[in-house]
Amino acid sequence: MNALLPIRYSLVIPAYNEEERIAQLFDQIEGFDGELIVVCDGDDHTPDVVKKIADTRPDLTIRCLQFPRRLGKGGGVIEGLKVARGSCVGYLDADGSTGVSDMMKLFFQLIRYDGAIGSRWVGGAVLKIRQGMLRQMESRVFNIIIRIMFGLHYHDTQCGAKAFKKSAIDTVLPHMISTGFEFDVELLWRLKRAGYAVGEFPIEWKNTDDSRVQRRDMIRMFAGLVRVRFGSEKP
Repeated sequence: MNALLPIRYSLVIPAYNEEERIAQLFDQIEGFDGELIVVCDGDDHTPDVVKKIADTRPDLTIRCLQFPRRLGKGGGVIEGLKVARGSCVGYLDADGSTGVSDMMKLFFQLIRYDGAIGSRWVGGAVLKIRQGMLRQMESRVFNIIIRIMFGLHYHDTQCGAKAFKKSAIDTVLPHMISTGFEFDVELLWRLKRAGYAVGEFPIEWKNTDDSRVQRRDMIRMFAGLVRVRFGSEKP
């Protein structure tokens, strides 16, 4: 793809130590008309794998951002969004739980909305591989807390498939303070406060056994959400 031509879509893929799975994700991507920004902030060989894929896939525009320190899920997405060149931007988990075809459906919704988020808990969603019962219960409790704390009425804030107009992202990104898994909630909350319309749409999703969200991450997530909701604004 000619780098001088305008880019409509930018898709950010945070990839912390994903050397074992990242190739499988790219194997599923065909004919993506945009740029794929892989953010590598781990200590494995993910950057080498991504660069090799880029060399063998001239049909795709792949950019690899490499950082020597752990950024966190949200921090990685932020760095990718900062350099995104598309008028429509989004992000997708590297584990392949959601496909690029679903991301394109979300991008198409930006004709009517400023943002579109994928959801596992609305009518029409297809769950090919479900989470365990405990994870499902934790997800529902988390959703109730988010509704109470932030007034967000989405059914699924944590699904790793989201698309936005770049103009909306550029408005709220300078105010973001979250770098962990709570990033999604803060982003949706700040977009709502800025007056942007973000819709929620069903996706096809499959659970992956190697979840990056552990119990300690959930504790940090709640602490981060309290800081976002009741703390001071970022300068």
